[in-house]
Amino acid sequence: MTGSQETPSFRLAYVPGATPAKWVRIWNERLPEVPLTLVQVPSTEASHVLRAGEADAGLVRLPVDRTFFSAIPLYTEATVVVVPKDHLVTAADEVTLADLADEVLLHPLDDVFEWDSPPGEPAFERPATTSDAIELVAANVGLLIVPQSLARLHHRKDLTYRPVVDAPQSSVALSWPEEATTDLVEDFIGIVRGRTVNSTRGRTAAKTDTEQKRKQPEQGGTRQKPAGAKTTGGKPAGRTARGRTVSAAGRPAKRGKPRRKS
Repeated sequence: MTGSQETPSFRLAYVPGATPAKWVRIWNERLPEVPLTLVQVPSTEASHVLRAGEADAGLVRLPVDRTFFSAIPLYTEATVVVVPKDHLVTAADEVTLADLADEVLLHPLDDVFEWDSPPGEPAFERPATTSDAIELVAANVGLLIVPQSLARLHHRKDLTYRPVVDAPQSSVALSWPEEATTDLVEDFIGIVRGRTVNSTRGRTAAKTDTEQKRKQPEQGGTRQKPAGAKTTGGKPAGRTARGRTVSAAGRPAKRGKPRRKS
């Protein structure tokens, strides 16, 4: 039909390791009439997807271009090293970068860390993806440092991981183009920040406040006259503190002369 409005929808991009399930569930409970579509994207392509308008917002890894994007940091992950289960590293509960200095460390092209000086011994070539690097770790080619969520995402029975206490950390944020802050984006921001349905900071609550104000009588309007009140010239007559009747103009009403007793 011509002139019909398109059904609203919301597209949420998310990078590997991010877990939007809880927020999606709340969205579906609060806005069942607006379908939410998840768009999984590699970390290296998240900004491109948002710039191109292929998603309304995204769960991405920081940093982002703050001259173009708005971002709300959500959490920071622990950093771990993925190793074979029989590796010597597993003897410790946690390790440092110095402990890994003599190990071959893999740095895939989609590495989420921006190393000033990559630790460990370099491999002959960089794997294309984190998934490829995991396969090389399983083949005893090298070790891999990743955020803990990626270690869990690529879990294998023959691999394990240990925290690296002094390694860089990766933070996940909700991000969107600043100039495209729509009502639906505001709704998702409210969900992520834990606002309730009745929160006064939500746009829905703001609309409710506006409607309530419209229902209130305007200040300075005509007040309803009390039942049974007498009026003189459109203004109610009254009594003074001494009980004398006064006119609407505020002057005492004239009283007749007392009659003389015969």
